Parts: sequence; structure tokens; C-alpha cells
Amino acid sequence: MSNTGNTVTVEVPNIGDFRDVEIIEVLVSVGDTVQKEAPLLTLETDKAALDIPCPRDGSVEEVLIKGGDTISQGDPIMVLSVGGADNPPPPKPQQSPRQQPRAAVTDETPLAAAETTQPAAAGGTQSAADPGQADLNAEVVVLGSGPGGYTAAFRAADLGRQVVLIERYQKIGGVCLNVGCIPSKTLLHTAQIITEVAAMSDQGVVFAAPKIDLAKLAKHKNRVTDKLTGGLGVLAKQRKVKIITGVGKITSPRTIEVTSGDNTTTIRFEHLIIAAGSQAVRLPGLPNDDPRLMDSTAALELAAIPPRLLIIGGGIIGLEMAAVYHALGAKITVVELSPELIPGCDRDLVRPLEKRIRAAYENICTATRVTAVKAVKAGLKVSFSGETAPAADTFDRVLVAVGRRPNGADIGAQAAGVRVDEHGFIPVDNAQQTNVERIFAIGDITGPPMLAHKATHEGKVAAEVISGMKTRFDARAIPSVAYTDPEVAWMGLTEARAKADKIEYHKGVFPWAASGRALSVDRAEGMTKLLFDKRDGRLLGAGVVGVNAGELIAETVLALEMGANAEDIGLSIHPHPTLSESVNFAAEAAAGTITDLYLPKK
Repeated sequence: MSNTGNTVTVEVPNIGDFRDVEIIEVLVSVGDTVQKEAPLLTLETDKAALDIPCPRDGSVEEVLIKGGDTISQGDPIMVLSVGGADNPPPPKPQQSPRQQPRAAVTDETPLAAAETTQPAAAGGTQSAADPGQADLNAEVVVLGSGPGGYTAAFRAADLGRQVVLIERYQKIGGVCLNVGCIPSKTLLHTAQIITEVAAMSDQGVVFAAPKIDLAKLAKHKNRVTDKLTGGLGVLAKQRKVKIITGVGKITSPRTIEVTSGDNTTTIRFEHLIIAAGSQAVRLPGLPNDDPRLMDSTAALELAAIPPRLLIIGGGIIGLEMAAVYHALGAKITVVELSPELIPGCDRDLVRPLEKRIRAAYENICTATRVTAVKAVKAGLKVSFSGETAPAADTFDRVLVAVGRRPNGADIGAQAAGVRVDEHGFIPVDNAQQTNVERIFAIGDITGPPMLAHKATHEGKVAAEVISGMKTRFDARAIPSVAYTDPEVAWMGLTEARAKADKIEYHKGVFPWAASGRALSVDRAEGMTKLLFDKRDGRLLGAGVVGVNAGELIAETVLALEMGANAEDIGLSIHPHPTLSESVNFAAEAAAGTITDLYLPKK
């Protein structure tokens, strides 16, 4: 915004990582009187429609753009007449009484500075850990901007709360969007295409071997994450959520400090939502300073495709990264400590995946422990133990994917009296409330399952409870998905758990070898399984293995939440030919009405 006498030229403010954004509609005309924050025009971004607010009171003297134009940050859009003494510029924000440098604040409009004297926290006295003055005040502070954190922040803002969102990455989105779910799924899509193209030779269509440009592939992955994180930045601006970049640490039941380099900001909050997530587990005794030893974050950087890659951990993360690197040309060995791959999932669901990758990978070793990793010139020499363990071998790179640990012990929660268990989890009730009044926690840090979609629903609950709504987290099922090839997805009660807990059930299973759609795409190795309660017939759990299993599982979650039985699902007409029919047919198998299989009467 530039000033000339009694006029102001309004420019496009920071609208996130966007350029040449189209104007949908200009909302004011020459001669209109406008107030500060009133919308001047509406833009169409990749993420959402976005209103550009008026920076101050005035009247429209000239409109410099029109609908259909494209604009970017800094472009002039209109001229305002702001008058003289009757319309003075807004006062500058008061400086913090501490005169302390601040962490990076991405929104140019500052929160009001805190009073120089603040009351002590309820039930306590002021101390160095509970300072009487702060740089910022906020109704709600959210620590961590992953899917749970930004959902909590946005929902709280929608409900009228003043929100500050703290994120250690330069762009909001947390681990999931920056170095987790989204970049990994982008690379998995590439791996899927490479695999599908290679398989077409069996159908008489032969393509040349792919030429892989790692730098370009990494750039594409980054472009996807940038688009999503940039879109979140726009949504935060629309809701007037203030983003502070830095590492947050709780210092009392009402304050949190954010550090960015040499700068520190102290924020006093009325409510705090801890959404600080988790981090990859590091195994002790390994050469963790050797770049050839990677965690999942480093693996996503695609620094190189090693000729031979060892993956320690046969869970979801390890097997997903195995799919990526195998498609890109690496020979893969997977080592898993448990007797089976993907611990916690029913064996019959994992079996089609295991059969496929055992034929494709160099080696898969279950019930095997890594006992040593030694850095040598030729690579990383790894030793193993177990009844079927292989001999010591040297790999070009090793990926450690043995799970994630919560960050509960790393955020200063104890300074607020928040209970953190021995594993680093923060226990909460079904309102997401910790043992400390007005402090909530969501997502990975509250306990398994450590899944983004669980965190988003918990984030909404926390924001709504803070806003006075009577709501609770009461999910009957939380689906899990391994985005492998084939995908494996399950929700609710597993068959293994039902047997262990002696829960009486009956099941319907539909093998994809009888699915026209699965056969047409040459992927008939899948299956769909539904478990029903023997007492009332309601759905208890489900599992799917096969192409797009992660999409198919959603229907079963809804069915369980709605209390559906086999007849409800079986009588719901599904389109033909689709993979979704397998859910219909599994229900018919349980009900004894299926015609696409022959099942002898019991």
C-alpha cells in the first residue's frame, strides 16, 4: 500500500505461493465508501476463492483492474481517497515491553501487545516459568500445524476464536504435508505408473524402459507439497489465523515460547491445543551421522537411487518406501522383527501383498533382528540374528523405518503440569482435554493409531469444546491404509482380535478372482472381507487388499458407524463393473444370498 497525499494505492497483499491469480469479481465501484477489512475483490486460487480485504477506511477513487484479469502479489488494484485529518492512519502497534526480538511472524497484522502486568496462572504464583508479561496474547494457541493442528486452528477461527498457529517448518502442514503423507503418496503414484506400464507387456503392449530424472521427479514432488501448503496459507489468511514460525516450548500453564534462530516470542494463551506430532524412531548404536543411513524424511529427498537398499522395518512406512525405490530401480531387502509384515493387520489381507513383493524384491526376512550396522567404504555392512536370518551383507543405503515416537517429552509440557507418560504420549479424555485445565492435545502425541485422519477429527473436537460446544471424540472405527502395491486397508475389529477376545462373529469374503473389474485390470489377487456380530448382525470390521483398497474401505467405515448389517450393505445397489462391488458381494456372502460365487450351504 503506497500513499500520495490523501490517496492510497492498494496493492495485492501476500496471498501465499500463487502468481497470476484470476479475479472472479470486483466487489466495489468508483465512489463507494469502504471500511477497513471490507472485501474489495474475489480471487480464484487453486485451493479456494479468496477475498482481498481493504487495508483501511476510505472511498474508491479509481479501480485499476476488472473481472477476468490475473494479478500477483504487489500489483496495484485500486486507489482510495482517505481524506485528511478526519481520517488519520491507524496507530502503530505498541512495542512489546520486553523489547525482545521476535520469532518470524508471517502475518503482517500484529496481535495486540500484552499488558505489562498479567495475573498469575490459576492456582499458582508468578515465577520465571510463568512470566507476568508476554509478547503476544491469544485466545487459542495451536502448537503444530499438521492436519490435526491446522484443522483445529481453522475450526476455532470459524467459531470466532482469535488463533495463533505455531509451526517449525517454513510452511504450515507439519510432517504430513512437508515430509510425510503427501510427498510419499506423490512418489507412490509415480511408482504405480512405472509398475503398470511394465506389466502391460503381458497384454501385448511393450514400452521402452523408463528414463528417470531424479531432480525433475523431486521437483514435481515439491511442487505438489508447495501447492497444498500454499493453499493452507491462503486459508489461514482468510480466517485471520496468525502463523508464527519456530519451535514452540511450553513454559507455564498459560505461556509458550517460540524460538526461531536467535529470536524468541512469548505468547500468553487462554487455551492451548498441543498438536506437536511425532518423529521417526532412531535406533541406537547405528552410524546415524552417515548419510547412507536414512530415515523416511531423508528417503523422500531422493538424493540417489541405490543399487541395493536395505529397509529395516516391514510396517506401512517401510513397505511404502520399498515400493517407491523398487520401481525406481533399487534392489530391495526388507527386514522385520515381528513374525509377519504389517503387524496388527490380519494375515489373509497381507498375504497377497507379501506374495507379490517376495517375487519382486531381493529378500524379505521376518522374525529377524538387525544386530549391527558398520560404515565401510563399499557401503553399510549389516549383521542379523534370527532363525532364518541371512548372513551379514553390505548395502549401498539403509532406510530405518521402525516406527515413530511422540514428541510429548520434547515440548516442555511438564512446565505446565501436563502429564506425559513414559513413552512420550499425552493422555487425554474424550474431549481431548489433558489433566491441565484449558490445555488440550490431539493427534500422534495422544497415542495410537498415529494417523492424520484421526488427528483432524480430534482437532475439530478440541476447537469445538474450547468454543463451548458439547462435543466428544467418539469414532467407532478409524481406518488404516498401507499404500503399497497392492494396497492393504482395514478398519474396526480385525479377525485376529476377534479370535483373541473370543468375540463371536461371522464373515463374508469375496475373492477378486471373481470380480470382472479386477480381472479387466489384471489385478485379481485382491479380496474383500467383512465381519459381522453374531448377536445382532451389525458390521464389526472390514479389510480389503487390492488396487485402490484405501478408497474402498471408506464405505465400510460409514456402514459400521451407521450400524449396518449384511442385508443393508448387500441390498445397496453398487455400480457394475467396479471394485466397489466386492463390498456388496462380501456382504451377500455373509448373508447367504450371493450368486457370483457358489458357497455350499452350511
